[in-house]
Amino acid sequence: MTGSGALLRQCPLLLPQNREGTAYEGFVTAQGRDFHIRILLPMDFQLKNARIECSWHLKKILRGYQHILKQRLHSCPDLVSFMVELKTILEIALKNTQDLHIPRPPEYYSCLVRDLEILGWNKVAYVDTGLTTIKLKAEDSCGRQHLMTLKLNAKYPTEPPDCLVDFPVQFAISWMPQNSLIDIYNQFLAALESLKEFWNAVDEVDGKTWVLEPENPTRSATTRKIAIGNNVSVTIEVDPLHPSMLPECYFLGADHVVNPLRIKLNNNMHLWDPEISLLQNLKDLLEIDFPSRAVLEKSDFAKDCGICYAYRLNGTTPDQVCDDPRCGQPFHQACLYEWLQSLPSSRQSFNVIFGECPYCNKPLTLKSSVKKL
Repeated sequence: MTGSGALLRQCPLLLPQNREGTAYEGFVTAQGRDFHIRILLPMDFQLKNARIECSWHLKKILRGYQHILKQRLHSCPDLVSFMVELKTILEIALKNTQDLHIPRPPEYYSCLVRDLEILGWNKVAYVDTGLTTIKLKAEDSCGRQHLMTLKLNAKYPTEPPDCLVDFPVQFAISWMPQNSLIDIYNQFLAALESLKEFWNAVDEVDGKTWVLEPENPTRSATTRKIAIGNNVSVTIEVDPLHPSMLPECYFLGADHVVNPLRIKLNNNMHLWDPEISLLQNLKDLLEIDFPSRAVLEKSDFAKDCGICYAYRLNGTTPDQVCDDPRCGQPFHQACLYEWLQSLPSSRQSFNVIFGECPYCNKPLTLKSSVKKL
């Protein structure tokens, strides 16, 4: 988690409600207006599983932007980054809400229709009845399909439309009053090509390994949790601007299994070759073959939690494992945390709780966030 000081600077009216830093309540400010909001984070601080509660007024303003907010929850690394994105989206939504009440002059429609004809209707995926929202489609050089949503205000083309894309990086357009939709579209195509190597890398991972999370990756998703074996996985964080570089790696599993993998990664880092694929590099450094999709099923790795007896709980999968080699039972972090808290014999120090495995009674230590390599 990013420090509370950075969050306070971005959202001075959003305050923590508990010592663990999993609940925040207060106000988010946009265009001089304050909107009530409450954010509840899971114990592992994974934003993708956060719950956001807000006033009916804010919910109404953000209607139509839910899918974008969901993408941002999956792609933002911490709460501070998400709040910056939320404020940006809220600014756009407020501006578009105000624009709905501004009558468009005839020149707006004639200019927009002319721009669409020059661009080509074959590139248009959707236009709303008010001609204020347009979705453009494009195919990158590798055959992947992409969409760009444009929200036009009443001053178009003097002012540029707001562009919403499913990218792992920010997409900012260059615009002058004499520009048109084709200029935005060409910038969209150029951005697609700049991200081609990133998508090639993660697509190979998605196609050749068992990715446990996310289940259905968006184009903005930069992390992949890859199965290595029963109750053993590695989560990689790929830099979209430098996809051929060694990604950040987080191992999940019993210590006696993941410690040798950490040692191999540290010892073999110098072997990383940016000229070969990310997946092949990971295989070489870890000295393993990832389980093949052609031979094994996802159920071979999707072991249920030993407490709630489910695999997926509120979007999360079991990510804690008993370290005893004879046990190795997996648990959801939230389930294990509640279990340990309920035991009179357990004790807690800051964000670490000490207790016993529900199955074999061996000592267990649970931290409130995933340990980084």
